[in-house]
Amino acid sequence: MEKTYNFTKLRFVMLSLSLVLIAVFWGGTMLRGGFNFGIDFQSGLNQRIQITASSEVVESDVKDALSGIDSLQVQSIGDEADNEFMVRVGVDDSIENFQRVVKEDIFSKLETSFGKGSIDIRSSDYVGPSFSGSLTSQTLFLTFFALVLILVYIWIRFKLNYALSAIAAIFHDVLFLLGFIGIFQLEFSTATIAAVLTIIGYSLNDTIVIFDRIRENTKVIKGKTFEEIINISVSQSLSRTIITSVTTLIAVTSIFVLATGSIQTFALNLIVGVIVGTYSSVFIASSILLGWHNLGTKQTAKTVRSKNTSEGEVINFNKA
Repeated sequence: MEKTYNFTKLRFVMLSLSLVLIAVFWGGTMLRGGFNFGIDFQSGLNQRIQITASSEVVESDVKDALSGIDSLQVQSIGDEADNEFMVRVGVDDSIENFQRVVKEDIFSKLETSFGKGSIDIRSSDYVGPSFSGSLTSQTLFLTFFALVLILVYIWIRFKLNYALSAIAAIFHDVLFLLGFIGIFQLEFSTATIAAVLTIIGYSLNDTIVIFDRIRENTKVIKGKTFEEIINISVSQSLSRTIITSVTTLIAVTSIFVLATGSIQTFALNLIVGVIVGTYSSVFIASSILLGWHNLGTKQTAKTVRSKNTSEGEVINFNKA
């Protein structure tokens, strides 16, 4: 017989830990000025620039060279020895022909500081205000729509309390991951949305496996409380959960180590998401499900007591 671990014993500790970490991450994000939105969600000009100077160049050198340009962001990418930087400038409606004027201004200022012929523009992208606004609204709508479909699917396959518990665990994962991205000022781009949706699918799959085992054991195992059945079910699914998470982490960590730029950030988001998703499937989703069950049991007991009391009063009245 497999060893059963008492996961639900730690449910209040784990829930409190999660709430504290999420609050700290989001509070830190707000203190740091919000999310570091990429060019996809922030209209403006985005240029990848390599400076072929003889000496090593750092971000502060590039910022000093481009002083005077409003809404400027500079980020070092790749190996430091490559002297590659991502330069972003937010749209300024007061500048006519913004894209052309700013591109020329950036190139001119950098050549003045680092020498003529030392600037190589590797790529240049421009996103207008209408496109970035449309992308943001579409992203929010599609994410919300996906969560609604997930809720309906789990509700049909299981019960409402299972569906609400799974959705709560998903919200936990998304809030944690977004808070992590915000507090460390990782770039928030379309790749970030892809990572969030990937983690939603991964965490949901893990949660459904555990919930399916709980549902089966509820029918098969007799003489056990619902809390004991949850612990048995999670323990039975634990080896599968760990193996899936570890193999996924090996693949994603390899991408993180070997890749650069946005792909590396995407891999980092997945690493954090897989760890948090595994944690929430074991501790958060099952704990919330137990909470719903206990609440329903208390409500049922209260209704029965109220009904019995009411019948008792009627009987006494008739005797009188």
